[in-house]
Amino acid sequence: MSVFTEETRDRAREIIARYPADRSRSALLPLLHLVQSEEGYVSPAGVEFCAEVLGLNKAQVGAVATFYTMYKRKPTGEYLVSVCTNTMCDVLGGQAVYDTLAEHLGVGHEETTADGKITLEHAECLAACDYGPVMTVNYDFYDNVEPQGALGVVEELRNGGRPMPTRGARLCTLKEMAVQLAGFADERDGAVADGGPGEATLRGLRLAEQHGISVPGFDPKTPIRSKAEADRAAAEAKAKAEAEKPAPAPAGNAGTGAPAKPEAATGSTAPDVKAPDDKSPEVRAAETRQPDARTPVAEAPGTKVPTDGPAPGPRDAQAAQAAGEAANPPAGDGKPAGDAADAQERNLKDAESGTGADGADPADASGTGVRK
Repeated sequence: MSVFTEETRDRAREIIARYPADRSRSALLPLLHLVQSEEGYVSPAGVEFCAEVLGLNKAQVGAVATFYTMYKRKPTGEYLVSVCTNTMCDVLGGQAVYDTLAEHLGVGHEETTADGKITLEHAECLAACDYGPVMTVNYDFYDNVEPQGALGVVEELRNGGRPMPTRGARLCTLKEMAVQLAGFADERDGAVADGGPGEATLRGLRLAEQHGISVPGFDPKTPIRSKAEADRAAAEAKAKAEAEKPAPAPAGNAGTGAPAKPEAATGSTAPDVKAPDDKSPEVRAAETRQPDARTPVAEAPGTKVPTDGPAPGPRDAQAAQAAGEAANPPAGDGKPAGDAADAQERNLKDAESGTGADGADPADASGTGVRK
């Protein structure tokens, strides 16, 4: 069993501290990236570590770790090479890129080369159709790749190089990438100084500038408030709104000394629900699953829930059909709006007499269609 370093444990505590005390299990996803940054994959020891620090059982952690493909369940190479073979990239040559790499490296899907450098996988979609065919190395993009260009990238990786991605920052190893996915900055000198956007991205920005499209009133440097600060600001805003609210007009039993009924004051028959700030998500969801003020609640006293009435009789339906035909003139080709009247009448009689359209008894399961 692997023993995680004290640095990893400190980072785990830092990750958990980002979430409210009663929501600590939300830290599971970054914690799984954290253990992957130390071992190169999510091992059974990593699952046990996450369960231990979050107070979960291993089955709960394992269910999450096996659901997302970014969490690897067996040792993975230093560089994860993913080739998109989905429809768009496949049409543009993605499958040929993957096949060329698989033959050259001697590995298949989710297999690692003997030197431990490269793990190859085919990806269903890498969300970059406008740059296809694409492949990624540790989730950094190489756009418009061809088989020979992809071979050049993997050979440079095997020789100790780090070829610059088409877009984004400098390439890093899978473990270094996992640290970033866990929520920690890339501490390499100048790690984010290189790279640039692709032409398709720049085209979108140029169109936005040309037509004056921007995000209104957004300051990316706006600090994120703590929960205590947000709660305090919300309480102050609520108190201010209450102070500025005009006095309510008398309603219901005004002058009698009896309190007005809730439905008379608000138009709602739903029971009042206490603010759920201090409640668990389960209780909060159960208490807020109420109709809005305009929807009657079946269990509420004094309410009447509409019920379906009896279905119209055959003659009523026929009259409605006739009225519809009269209100809608025939199409330009002279074809009547509905079926011929004689066919409708025959079908109606058959339905009333309990026989099928061909005169067969519906109760006759033999399939012979013998007439009565």
